[in-house]
Amino acid sequence: MWFIFFWCIVLVSLFGIGGFFMFRKFLKVFPKADGKSTLDWEEHYVQSSLHLWNDEAKRLLNELVSPVPELFRDVAKQKIASKIGQIALDDKAKNIDLDHIIRGYILATPKRDHKFLRKKLASLEIDVNPYEHLFSQVKH
Repeated sequence: MWFIFFWCIVLVSLFGIGGFFMFRKFLKVFPKADGKSTLDWEEHYVQSSLHLWNDEAKRLLNELVSPVPELFRDVAKQKIASKIGQIALDDKAKNIDLDHIIRGYILATPKRDHKFLRKKLASLEIDVNPYEHLFSQVKH
């Protein structure tokens, strides 16, 4: 009897956790006031800035997202690449450089992950002092 009760609690908890993450993803699909959803804008910026990416920039992005668990890595890379692309397109850049990558990575990363981000940038010997003001701009 206790075994069945225990598994009922476990299953309800797991369904609740899964439902929470599915609901968050579902909200990103809803169109905003401009008629496009968050996912549509992410895809737009990635596609629009695809020609700006060189091999070095791609390698750096892959290195920066390496601490993200593999299950979530593609989603994180898409979100970060779209923010980097948006910044590069706003700057009318000819290609994506280190500055675009760092700014986009900071702005696309949730505030709770900034400690890990700082540690990763330090391990790559990238100075974050010029980007300190961006850490406070994140709204997540």
